[in-house]
Amino acid sequence: MKNFTKKEIVFAITIEDLQNEANEKIGRELTDDEINVAQKGLEFGLLTDIDTVYNTIFGEMIKNEHTK
Repeated sequence: MKNFTKKEIVFAITIEDLQNEANEKIGRELTDDEINVAQKGLEFGLLTDIDTVYNTIFGEMIKNEHTK
């Protein structure tokens, strides 16, 4: 099993990831202004209900401990 560092990134979306999605969804790359809008939207969307995500993750871990 890997030993993680406290500063290690768990999840990230790069500009390259964003541009790849834009190319796939709208057929072109985003402008800097559009990237700014996308960044704000991603932050809002991903952080809006982060407690539900954490509760689900930790609930699964606890459930898996009891089934071992």
